[in-house]
Amino acid sequence: MTDLYLASQSPRRRELLRQIGVRYTIVDVSVLEVQAINELPLDYVQRLACAKALAGALLFNDKPVLGADTIVVLPQGDVLEKPKNKKHAIAMLMSLSDKQHQVMTAVSICHQQRCETRVNTSIVEFRPIDEPTALRYWQTGEPADKAGAYGIQGLGGVFVRQIIGSYSSVVGLPLLETTELLTQFNVDYWQ
Repeated sequence: MTDLYLASQSPRRRELLRQIGVRYTIVDVSVLEVQAINELPLDYVQRLACAKALAGALLFNDKPVLGADTIVVLPQGDVLEKPKNKKHAIAMLMSLSDKQHQVMTAVSICHQQRCETRVNTSIVEFRPIDEPTALRYWQTGEPADKAGAYGIQGLGGVFVRQIIGSYSSVVGLPLLETTELLTQFNVDYWQ
């Protein structure tokens, strides 16, 4: 039995929902992920999560639809999404090296005419990384589909000196905010 629809292909989000006992069905939605000129990172991540949930809700209206998005934000406000290629990924990792950055994850649930969104912002600090290490990490294949070109739950975790905030949010789905929304939409968890 399905409790909600998940408008995400992320295996990490699927695993986090399974972890808290949510039964879901994956829906395939297409949302253009391009930051508008002068759009603040917080507004951008919220817009994307909401757009994904709304796109799913247009396809299915019998159950709530959950959409989420994660971005990495440098101190000067630049947004790092998924890398386009090896060169881009290595540049991202070098920009994160020996610095703190923000990870913003927005989660939205839409059902019929109602849509609610929550955002978690966590701080991640990286140890120094040299280019050969960044290249070696790229060659594992892990960073290719991750915001900021790293996965904290995988090999990329070795770069993390400290995290201030929600680990699950950095992985891709803030469980506290997600369960708050699930409760609002009468979706059971811990089943």
